[in-house]
Amino acid sequence: MPEENNSFIERYGVNFTAQEYVVNPAIGRDKEIRELSLVLLTPDKSAILTGKPGIGKTAIVEGLAYLIQRNEVPEALQGYTIIKVDTQALMGTVQETGDSRIQTLIDEIMEHEKYILFIDEIHTLINATSEAALDFANMFKTGLGRGDIKIIGATTSDEYEKYILRDKAFTRRFQRIDIAEPDKDLTTKIVAGVIPRIEHSTGIKMAYSPFMWEKLARFVVELTTEYNRVYETAGRYPDVPITIFSQAFSEALFDNKDTVTITDIRKAIQNSKAVYDDVKVKYLEMFDTEFKDLLDEDNRDHEGLEETIPAEEENEKPKTIGSILKDPSNDKKAVNALREITASYDRLVEISKGNKEE
Repeated sequence: MPEENNSFIERYGVNFTAQEYVVNPAIGRDKEIRELSLVLLTPDKSAILTGKPGIGKTAIVEGLAYLIQRNEVPEALQGYTIIKVDTQALMGTVQETGDSRIQTLIDEIMEHEKYILFIDEIHTLINATSEAALDFANMFKTGLGRGDIKIIGATTSDEYEKYILRDKAFTRRFQRIDIAEPDKDLTTKIVAGVIPRIEHSTGIKMAYSPFMWEKLARFVVELTTEYNRVYETAGRYPDVPITIFSQAFSEALFDNKDTVTITDIRKAIQNSKAVYDDVKVKYLEMFDTEFKDLLDEDNRDHEGLEETIPAEEENEKPKTIGSILKDPSNDKKAVNALREITASYDRLVEISKGNKEE
């Protein structure tokens, strides 16, 4: 089936500057956003963000888009559009013309002013095992060299050194920005700050005050410290603690609740695959101690719901067998069965009395 003749940017890109942001997606990352902005303002230069997985590289790009929306960037960056490109979808050719999809994208970008491409996993453009990837990188070089195309790339430090450093012509066009994993204090601030965003996306609320949010966030941050995480599989700050809070919202949704409570957070910790089992046992004991009052209150509320009895049932007297047998509204088969059971019971009583008399 031939591909529709519509915008490649709309088909394969996500417009970060057109998205709705409930809160600043890059809390506490002012320094990194400033450094990124300075690189983009430098003629003939683009930026590449490097760092460990899960530390918030994409969030920093979203943070810049958020500031562009609010006109809180230098005048030279105001009005820019940031487009995230799906590189895998761009591999191959247009069926109708046989033209390269990426070349078609570049041509479309060149027709617009003030466009910045964000390419996550940018090392896939240089991966020596893929001929298509090499062509992809070469197509970008001309636009990068003239400064017509601005790119923000993101990759891990290992992949940058393994793939991108090999291509000297490509790396000359990029300035590397190392993104460090946030410390515990900043991670706590980030985790507490993203709760309104999770509320917005799930449609349910988090109980308690922002002060308690921060206290809970700090506990989860301590739980997920580096040496408590499952080695090389769990991610980094702030991704791991944010995931646990997201799971708490999932727990509440599963139970058809409209509010996330302390019990949901405890369940999320208990079910987390990000930290070792012995660590969870230790921290759940600490959790039960530190948040005992909230847990007790939540349990009381839960028990109160389970034990609630409608007023008409509460005042209703227990029914006797005689009243059931005489009530014409009861099912006839059930009444007859009850009569047989009663008669059998009476016969057993008579037999028992006869045995005693002998």
